Amino acid sequence: MDFWTLANALATGLLTGLVYGLSALGLSVIFGVIRIVNFAHGEIMVMGMFFALIMFRWLGLDPLLSIPLAAAILFVFGYFLQSTVISRVAHLPDHMQFLLLAALAVMIVNACLLIFGPDPQAINISYSFDSFDIGENLIIDKSRAYAAIAAVAISGLLLGFFKYSRTGKAIRACADNYLGAQVVGLKVSHLYALTFGIGAAVLGAAGCVLLLLIEVHPYLAPGYTLLAFVIVIIGGLGSMTGALVGGILIGMSEALAAIIFQPSMKSAFSFGLLILVLLLRPQGLMGKSVK
Repeated sequence: MDFWTLANALATGLLTGLVYGLSALGLSVIFGVIRIVNFAHGEIMVMGMFFALIMFRWLGLDPLLSIPLAAAILFVFGYFLQSTVISRVAHLPDHMQFLLLAALAVMIVNACLLIFGPDPQAINISYSFDSFDIGENLIIDKSRAYAAIAAVAISGLLLGFFKYSRTGKAIRACADNYLGAQVVGLKVSHLYALTFGIGAAVLGAAGCVLLLLIEVHPYLAPGYTLLAFVIVIIGGLGSMTGALVGGILIGMSEALAAIIFQPSMKSAFSFGLLILVLLLRPQGLMGKSVK
């Protein structure tokens, strides 16, 4: 393994990791505010992927151009799911919340199977097999580069929304002090539904971006739900910046595993990194320690 082989692998891992980080942001946002773990995470993202697939096949629309519409549709889906269903079990024990969201995940998978079938489906866009040649030896896929740029842009917008907008600050207030938010007159139920909607919208956007990189099929969802859990635990539960950092680390560790050993070792490296973080820093790399 020479230097340029390693450099190409790390560049690919970095770009893929940014997309992973975007997909994990939806889980981190929802848990960070509502304190509910979304076990239908991967399934909602796959909905976004199938939506982008439909837009491509019917209208010839690039998945990146489908992002605003996919995000809007899944925002509405997430808002009403939280306000009408999840809010009714939010006060119940954690296992009841898990069962509800696991049931939702099964329903989404079966709906996708009914509509799209079990076979993997992909898109072929004009730049699918093109690349950027940096110098003589560094080669970056255009699809991966565009996906990473979109992931960074969406993540930046989301972080800016929570940091600078009044609504974002109100949501953060609910996350920091539920009772205090109620005392000052914030409508917490609406803000919780808004948060779940935002998390679902991020997943819709992530699904559109991810379709540039991989094929989509209904059974893809559980693997990406598990991957998102690994990322947010490594980065720190509830930390949006941590989700991005965790995604980059996972992407680069998978790339290194593929060239040093073999591609089938990618998951072993990811979970090895998870175990290492849990042993050395249980709260995650950017999570707050609990005293």
